[in-house]
Amino acid sequence: MSAPPGTEPARSSAPASGRAVPPSSGAAAADMLARPLAQTSLLDAVRDLRRDVEATAFPLEIAGVDAARGSRARLVDQLDEHLVPRLTELSAPAVVVVAGSTGAGKSTLVNSLVGREVTAAGVLRPTTREPVLVHHPLDADLLSHHPVLEEVEAVAAETVPRGIAILDAPDLDSVLESNRDTAHRLLEAADLWLFVTTAARYGDALPWQVLEAAVERSTSVAMVLNRVPAASLPTVRGDLLDRLRVHGLAGSPLFVIPDVGPHAGPLAPSAVAPVLRWLTMLAGPDRARTVVARTLRGALDALRPWVDELAEAVQDQVDAAQHVARVLDDATTEPGAAAADTIAAGAVADGAVRARWAGLRAAKAPFARVVGRSGRVRGSARTGRARSAAAGPALVDLTESATAVLTAIGQRAGEELRAALTGPAAPAGGASVLARWPSHESGRAAAAERAARAWVGEGARVTRTVLAAGAADARRRAQVAKAVGEDALTAVALTAAAGVDDAAETVRALLGTAGDDLVTQLREDLVRRARAQVDVERTAADAALDDQDLAEDASSRLRLRLAVLKGLT
Repeated sequence: MSAPPGTEPARSSAPASGRAVPPSSGAAAADMLARPLAQTSLLDAVRDLRRDVEATAFPLEIAGVDAARGSRARLVDQLDEHLVPRLTELSAPAVVVVAGSTGAGKSTLVNSLVGREVTAAGVLRPTTREPVLVHHPLDADLLSHHPVLEEVEAVAAETVPRGIAILDAPDLDSVLESNRDTAHRLLEAADLWLFVTTAARYGDALPWQVLEAAVERSTSVAMVLNRVPAASLPTVRGDLLDRLRVHGLAGSPLFVIPDVGPHAGPLAPSAVAPVLRWLTMLAGPDRARTVVARTLRGALDALRPWVDELAEAVQDQVDAAQHVARVLDDATTEPGAAAADTIAAGAVADGAVRARWAGLRAAKAPFARVVGRSGRVRGSARTGRARSAAAGPALVDLTESATAVLTAIGQRAGEELRAALTGPAAPAGGASVLARWPSHESGRAAAAERAARAWVGEGARVTRTVLAAGAADARRRAQVAKAVGEDALTAVALTAAAGVDDAAETVRALLGTAGDDLVTQLREDLVRRARAQVDVERTAADAALDDQDLAEDASSRLRLRLAVLKGLT
């Protein structure tokens, strides 16, 4: 078939026709359209991919994250605006998006192709405020579920060939960001891109960047060179053909519309006749299906590297999260050692505990004379009951002091862990983890109180065990149990373990080496609980890393979807 007048292939060796696709793509289209069951499976796979892509987040601010987020958003647009609706209704008209830079004459071209004004055109910029989709009235039902209708004004015109719908998009370089975003989003819906430029603007960088994206996805593309002065036509046309070749668009049709000077309303029918003839030819059932199939196949093929890149970006997030976790693990070493030192220095004994013990040891106080000079335990069962009663407040003091010290240990550990995620040596993504790290004030205090109560409870248990053990000195231990009492001995042993040396001497005087072992055991238990407070802070940090997009297998979800698509295409 010969090329319609006014079109030029971008290279002389290409067939002189207005085809937007090679014959092989037509065979692929026929094969694609002949397998409804396979298409149903493919549609399901694409919908699954779309769901997982949209759900994919990039929570950590690391190198490349902005590009990944932008790529994800564009992929969702491509799936929403083109692939899902096209796979849902393969017989719907081919969507021809007319795009270009400000003042290229897109709206005037659309009005001229339709034969009446259906979209605003003028000298004020930005002109196209609401995109317009023009279609044949009999194609309305086939377009009724296309998501693009949510963003455009749909106009029915019998002059539009059946099988295509012409969409006048906003300027790619509009001064309004909303217009630019809409233009790029609508391009994702296109089965065919009809790019309009002028003799003065064809060298602008932005349109060529957009066209490169079309080449990557094998989208069908045609170029309209508008407002070309006759004198400069040979030079401009030759340069534009060279640019098309360089950008991989050598086979794309090129239409030239001469400069008609100042005018109002649509162009003369003869000026746009070549474009209209070409669109009419494409609107034929076989041609339209071929255009749709080529763009669809190209879009599906383009998903592979696109999803691969997103999966790699997700893996980068996972790797960064694991590195942050290792940094936090390492950062617990020093606070853990400091916690042990704090306990060894007798921090729990300072203040109320030491004062309470001094009061218990004062003259005529319950613990003034516990062991006589002969080593005999002084006191009766009545004395033991008095001493146990006096021990109650001491146990309260021990619990409160241990709670305060453990809370302080946790707070210092939390501060040091957070500090490890800041500064020049901070790991990538550390600031994001810090921002997501929940406040731990109430949790820290609650954990410290539980640990303190558990330590006091452990003191009672171990003391009870010591008093019940040992046949050789059973009489001595019975005397201690009677004259001192289990609760009182627990208070003395915990006071000793907290760091009061006089209390430790009292326990030794009562139980000998078994008393030393008791104090040592309780002090070591307190050290373990202090170190555990550091671990509590480290565990709290895991809440900031508890994200499905930071899980070890996060990228596998996208790779699984990609594998399914590869199997279907």
